[in-house]
Amino acid sequence: MPKVKTKSGAKKRFSLTGTGKIKRKHAYKSHILTKKTTKQKRSLTHTGLVSSADTNRVKLMLQI
Repeated sequence: MPKVKTKSGAKKRFSLTGTGKIKRKHAYKSHILTKKTTKQKRSLTHTGLVSSADTNRVKLMLQI
């Protein structure tokens, strides 16, 4: 059987914590930043965790 490849997009977007949870970045931080407030942009900088409803889907994409 051939090896199962991970999804390249998921590989770039998600990472694992030490306890096995999945870290993610916030959306809406890449462009059209002039109309967003400084407070909004600053809060989007911090990383979050993938919700429990989506963890199985992300783990399938990452093959873990």
